[in-house]
Amino acid sequence: MITKHVPKLPFFTAGDETHLTEVLHPANDLVDLPYSIAYATIAPGKASLPHTLSGSETYIFTAGQGLITVNEATQQVGPGVVVFVPEYARQYVENQGNTDLCFYCLVAPAWSEESEAVG
Repeated sequence: MITKHVPKLPFFTAGDETHLTEVLHPANDLVDLPYSIAYATIAPGKASLPHTLSGSETYIFTAGQGLITVNEATQQVGPGVVVFVPEYARQYVENQGNTDLCFYCLVAPAWSEESEAVG
């Protein structure tokens, strides 16, 4: 069993400008998974930079209010909303609320620097 407490994990500013921590990654946790899980926050009035991944990404929103844009489509997001983003789709998330927009990111296959293009 692997147990982690997200608030106790080290956060950093990711390449897409989100405040992020890796929750579970097969390269770091020595577990055989076909995906990685990260937890991210975006401050009020801020947005992630547009980016693409060579794999799919699933967002699970847990707090706050905002918008996600995938290619040309935009969707309101907030607690309980789950969004699947297919591979190579241009995507970014905007916080339109007064509190942090918080979400989990599941990337399949597991995220790597080579799999992401920002900009």
